[in-house]
Amino acid sequence: MKKVVTFGELMLRLAPEGYLRFVQADTFQATYGGGEANVAVSLANYGLDARFVTCLPKHEIGQAAVNSLRKFGVDTSYITRTGKRVGIYYLEKGASQRPSKVIYDRADSSIATAKQEDFDWDAIFDGVGWFHFTGITPALGDNVADICLTACKKAKERGITISCDLNFRKKLWTSEKAGQVMGELCQYVDVCIANEEDADKVFGIRADDTDVTGGKLNHEGYIQVAEKLTQRFNFKAVAITLRSSISANDNIWAAMLYTDGKAHFSKSYNMHIVDRVGGGDSFGGGLIYAYMMDYAPQDALEFAVAASCLKHSVEGDYNMMSVEEVTALAGGDGTGRVQR
Repeated sequence: MKKVVTFGELMLRLAPEGYLRFVQADTFQATYGGGEANVAVSLANYGLDARFVTCLPKHEIGQAAVNSLRKFGVDTSYITRTGKRVGIYYLEKGASQRPSKVIYDRADSSIATAKQEDFDWDAIFDGVGWFHFTGITPALGDNVADICLTACKKAKERGITISCDLNFRKKLWTSEKAGQVMGELCQYVDVCIANEEDADKVFGIRADDTDVTGGKLNHEGYIQVAEKLTQRFNFKAVAITLRSSISANDNIWAAMLYTDGKAHFSKSYNMHIVDRVGGGDSFGGGLIYAYMMDYAPQDALEFAVAASCLKHSVEGDYNMMSVEEVTALAGGDGTGRVQR
């Protein structure tokens, strides 16, 4: 089985206990996470050889970030130890009709100040079959976008499958900038992952008769979005996650996979959320795993959606589910009964 490489930023996550607001908190729980790192942890937990690539400082906080990946079996041998700081994000968990909030403190982090020469892609991609990144990483700066482009070109030269989660973040860049940069990067992408807003915010492609804030989703409209994305970039597959938000605690979760001119829709899950951060990343990790294990499209989609559903029950960014647990839910065992 060939290796998977993911590339992005690993951040320190600081969050008040439980559902306390920032202004109430006297202490913050410290964990680590980041889009592509979360995917690598999922894949390592599924038994794949997953390699995460980034820059982190040499000091103890940088080492603690590295250790958070190592304990799950992620290959950290190509993390470049350079720069001065680990990026931070603060998370206030929402409840009921109060949404969660994220505050970034990641300017001038090690990966944001990275240079082309920090990464030997020929060595990094040796024996690799899949490369994954998200739209968060090139949003960190023009230098990082150029590094992403180099990585995509190197991966394409080697025949490596490339996946990208569009992951638009309005706090990092504008829609205009995202469309320009991601438009170039997506020329190299085989599998595109998006949610109900990404295609609109990045490429101006919108599903008809859909109201994200009102929780109204139109399946036919998403088929049109996938078709337009495929026509523009010649993607081999487009996966769109479908989240109907009842409140911060309760969502209906499903997804669509469009490939070979056919749309596949998953079953839906009524989720009571413990922690939604990393939910999309766990979907991506599940989809990559299923593709690498040669699942049929419908089965791949069901595995990815089940993996993501389960992640919403886990505290922290990382998804700590096994293949057996995901398969059980995908197969219909969603009662949550105690296993004895």
